[in-house]
Amino acid sequence: MATVTLEHVGKIYPGGVRAVEDFCLEVRDGEFVVLVGPSGCGKSTLLRMVAGLEDVSSGTIRIGARVVNDVSPKDRDIAMVFQNYALYPHMTVRENMAFGLKLRGLPRQEIDARVQEAAAILGLDSLLARRPKALSGGQRQRVAVGRAIVRQPAVFLFDEPLSNLDAKMRVQMRVEISRLHRQLGATMLYVTHDQVEAMTMGGRIVVMKDGVAQQADAPLRMYDFPCNRFVAGFIGTPQMNFFDGRISADGSTFEGAAGLHLPMPTEQQAALAAYAGQGVVLGLRPEEIGSVAAEQQPDAPRIRAVIEAVEPMGSETHVHFRSGATAFVGRLDAHGSFPIGQPAAPAVRMAKAHFFDPQTEQRIG
Repeated sequence: MATVTLEHVGKIYPGGVRAVEDFCLEVRDGEFVVLVGPSGCGKSTLLRMVAGLEDVSSGTIRIGARVVNDVSPKDRDIAMVFQNYALYPHMTVRENMAFGLKLRGLPRQEIDARVQEAAAILGLDSLLARRPKALSGGQRQRVAVGRAIVRQPAVFLFDEPLSNLDAKMRVQMRVEISRLHRQLGATMLYVTHDQVEAMTMGGRIVVMKDGVAQQADAPLRMYDFPCNRFVAGFIGTPQMNFFDGRISADGSTFEGAAGLHLPMPTEQQAALAAYAGQGVVLGLRPEEIGSVAAEQQPDAPRIRAVIEAVEPMGSETHVHFRSGATAFVGRLDAHGSFPIGQPAAPAVRMAKAHFFDPQTEQRIG
């Protein structure tokens, strides 16, 4: 396997459109890194530059110790799995998996051995004689992954490979690809717009926006310590709630619209002392907005609101509230009663509150 190093990589399309700007990242040998972000953020362009399918406008890309900026895709020792599977419809599964090896002139015996090994890893043994039209979407994607495995590349590249699958199959394929990474110990760079995929699969996540890397970190650390408001809102389902307001002059209270007064976490008061009397943005994850019933937690700080919508999720209920002009959502008990249109006062746990500068949107606490 090999490392992938991107040093100040940029991509500018004709007309001056900047798709990727000054991107730096090192994917360590055997690491699984996920690039995640909204559509148009540059993540697929970046992956295609690593693959050699897009020219690099600036910067350097290395695979192992070799600079590959001007190396053709077939000579980069990479294998790419696409969103649309890209299988040959007239070939069997076995032939699809073996095709690239035949083009490289490998002996028939070695080709058969590699195909059988990959098929065993992916559970495709009984499907080798079928053609793509006789396979489900998940089976086709496994064939596409198998075609990559048989090449035994230094680096695997995945470009939104699960986007065409239904919800149940996406979960299964997430598990299979993660298991495959552990089994092969392979270097993998994976692109998705789905932050659930990123959180559950990546050993490290890189969040992108407008062609710029916002934060690179382990999934749970990014969830707990987002570097800015964009990352905080992008990572997590439902997304983080944001409240505009100010910290009181004595630094003890967050004061927001519609008479909102919430006690500042004691452990954060010193760090936020410079913002006393100034505007900030409060961020609260839905799980920090708890019980509606005041009698259950009589001393808890609360937000006076109205229930606007209720989404039963089975194991929990997502309750959508409105306080003045601010809408927010809480994750509450699955069997609670939440009458739409009625006033409510959900309790708030401020211990894990996040604070952001309203101008720079950087995390300040």
